[in-house]
Amino acid sequence: MIDLYTWTTPNGRKISIALEELGLPYKVVPVNLQKEEQFSPAFTAINPNQKIPAIVDHDVPGGPLSVFESGAILVHLAEKTGRLLPKDARGRATTMQWLMYQMSHVGPIIGQTGHFVNQAPEKIPYAIQRFVGESVRIVGVLNTGLQGRDHLAGDYSIADIATYPWIVAAWEPFRNMMPEKIGEFGNVQRWLDRLGARPAVQRGMAIPAVS
Repeated sequence: MIDLYTWTTPNGRKISIALEELGLPYKVVPVNLQKEEQFSPAFTAINPNQKIPAIVDHDVPGGPLSVFESGAILVHLAEKTGRLLPKDARGRATTMQWLMYQMSHVGPIIGQTGHFVNQAPEKIPYAIQRFVGESVRIVGVLNTGLQGRDHLAGDYSIADIATYPWIVAAWEPFRNMMPEKIGEFGNVQRWLDRLGARPAVQRGMAIPAVS
């Protein structure tokens, strides 16, 4: 059994999608960020960085294993099951490079874009222009990477699972802000449609269920 500590964010949904795809038994432990539950001593003991997601895997030799950082969790789950991460050197490297691209570019930059556009107490034109422009560039890289292929690393993998929740959350806001530019990214749109049709993705995107 795996305990999944999560909330309704793209990073959290990466892990619920992966767990649904892999068919692993898990228990959802909501960590309400609005109530600052991530700062509780109990959660800090699992993740000293005080951010979701985190897991506790109870089916590991030597006793329960806590893992934080969404990319590390995805690799752990893939290696645990032997799925969603190729074993051959070329396939593994391709998957890992796109996973690292999501971790270092897609999530941080799109997250900053959302902050400066929607949450910052002061509208800073330079910051908005900077992060919106870089977000467009990042989506363009994904569009190029998806040219002639259905998934980022060829076969469906943890790279797709890591990237999808961030892009699908940003897609409509970006389309409203810059419809002409987003219209150029047909490969990404088809990829979003393809992944969004997967039942496990749909289930994972609905976790945790909050009223």
